[in-house]
Amino acid sequence: MSDISLSIAGAARRVYNIDKVWLAIAAGLLLGAVFVPQQTISSVGFAGDGLLSIAPFLAISIGLAAYAKASGADNLIAMVFQGRPVQMVFAAALFGALSPFCSCGVIPLIAALLAMGVPLAPVMAFWLASPLMDPQMFLLTMGALGLPFAIGKTAAALGVGLLGGFATLTVQRAGGFSLPLREGVGNGGCGAGSVRSDGDVVWKFWQDGARRLKFTDEAWKTTLFLGKWLLVAFLLESVMLAYVPAETIAGLLGGDSFWAIPLAAIVGVPAYMNGFAAIPLMSGLMELGMAPGAAMAFMVAGGVSCIPAAIAVFALVRLQVFFWYLGLALAGSLVAGISFQMFIA
Repeated sequence: MSDISLSIAGAARRVYNIDKVWLAIAAGLLLGAVFVPQQTISSVGFAGDGLLSIAPFLAISIGLAAYAKASGADNLIAMVFQGRPVQMVFAAALFGALSPFCSCGVIPLIAALLAMGVPLAPVMAFWLASPLMDPQMFLLTMGALGLPFAIGKTAAALGVGLLGGFATLTVQRAGGFSLPLREGVGNGGCGAGSVRSDGDVVWKFWQDGARRLKFTDEAWKTTLFLGKWLLVAFLLESVMLAYVPAETIAGLLGGDSFWAIPLAAIVGVPAYMNGFAAIPLMSGLMELGMAPGAAMAFMVAGGVSCIPAAIAVFALVRLQVFFWYLGLALAGSLVAGISFQMFIA
């Protein structure tokens, strides 16, 4: 074989070994630069701002996951959650309802928890509750939509978290979701009560060369993994903001019919808006006669499972867990919307 053939074959192998997601990102940006250059520049800027906004959460979560791996503390963390799933679901839902994480910002923390071996049920409770409410959002919601709506959304955050946590716990006790993580993510497992391999915990891991190397390797792999999927998420969100304007969603949801709440929940699941962006839209629609329950259903569904967040979830967990997560978001938003319309609105 000639030198040229060997060079071509080597280049082909290197391209083949590049992560396909990074290749897709590069190809998408290249095509965008050719056909829609202004939108591509805008999307890159939007994605950069988005990554920068969650960088503190990302850095802390990656550092914690790498530290747990290098020190051996991930085994202890998993053991803490053994034997107390009910209490942990309650605690995770309550903490999630009060935590300051958005639907994308919570992804790095969830990845760290799952990789450490924390059981899926409390993680799911936190995962579902966390993006829905925090102190800042409570005040903004109260100012734009009123105190009853803010209280109702806080209750919805807690309720959706509890629903998801206990539903997941029930499935796991029946033998489901034993390996929720995708292959290669956190060793592929973290079923209920799972504990990693035995070994001593070395809190000052930096004194050991091998453990320092493990920390660096784990941090780098986690950064690349989360970075690529969050980049995809923010790029997609920017495209949706440009080509699926809020007026389109307003046209679908503006109404007070029987189907308003189910439709709001269905539209809310893939909607691109986070909780803050949805507040003024829902305020305007409610002034035009939209049912308060439909507004609640949309905000709950969109906050938990907007497409950018769903992409990141898809990257972390196996397919059946991903669809379970979407189903919980839809069911929780329906219950929240109907309950709010019946008892508070």
